[in-house]
Amino acid sequence: MTTPTQHHTASARLHRPSGIRSLRLGETKVTYVPDGAVQLTPRGWLPDTTEEDWAAHPEYLDDTGHLAAGIGGLLVEHGDRALLIDAGFGPQSFPAEPGSAIGAIRGGALLDNLAALGRGPEEIEAVAFTHLHTDHIGWAWHPAPDSDGPVFTRADYLVAEPEWSQRDLLEAHGTSKAQLAALAPKVRTTTDGQEIFPGVRVRFIPGHTPGHAAYVITPGGQDTGGQRLIAFGDALHSPVQISHPEWSAAPDHDSAQSAGFRRSLVTELQEPGTIGFGIHFADVVFGRVRTEEGRAVWQPVDADGGF
Repeated sequence: MTTPTQHHTASARLHRPSGIRSLRLGETKVTYVPDGAVQLTPRGWLPDTTEEDWAAHPEYLDDTGHLAAGIGGLLVEHGDRALLIDAGFGPQSFPAEPGSAIGAIRGGALLDNLAALGRGPEEIEAVAFTHLHTDHIGWAWHPAPDSDGPVFTRADYLVAEPEWSQRDLLEAHGTSKAQLAALAPKVRTTTDGQEIFPGVRVRFIPGHTPGHAAYVITPGGQDTGGQRLIAFGDALHSPVQISHPEWSAAPDHDSAQSAGFRRSLVTELQEPGTIGFGIHFADVVFGRVRTEEGRAVWQPVDADGGF
């Protein structure tokens, strides 16, 4: 049961992007590494919603009337080894454009935040992408500062096979041929269920893009229904979709397919021992799904298991 104080604190966190946040799963440590933030217009980003819907859910909107969303990556550490899931927007920023579903967007902080965590980009053995939209590949295609070479010098780029084989479809959503060409020399495609790092397995959940992937992280390396974290990428963009999985995002490649996966995901996130990671979930990136008053809701989780 969420107390009034917890509810107020969680609501305030919905209005800002997250800072660095970490959780430990057995011998594995997972850390959200911020790169920047983006504002999303509620009816533009979730076009099936109405003014009445947002009047019923004002807690999800910041003072400017936007959904606040972070941009970054998930650092997965196991002993001395390090994997990064998604690579932020990179060192660039753009103002809001009138009529766009996306408001102001900025990146650039990921490398500094990795350094604050004691990790240099050369220590990342692989960058695994949930998908290849520009706010997830930024530091992977941008050259390193003051260099023509890649930022992640050692890393393979792990991309779900159907995402890479259908990458031409991503151009309609802003991923350019030049960006894909910059990624190509380091790309290694993955299969559904493949273990890519100790305790980290790929799970295909297409819909947002043709080959969108989630990553299931379990202490023992097997998805056995015990303690685990599901990094679900852009299958969900906002905690409000936990209660309304039927609300698809404007850029979804197949809105019906994405809604179907969201419904299944919301059900799975309610299973015991399961934590979700929502990369765009404002300042509530880690959470569990609980039922309150007959509706699924996102309950933020921090390192101490509380709010």
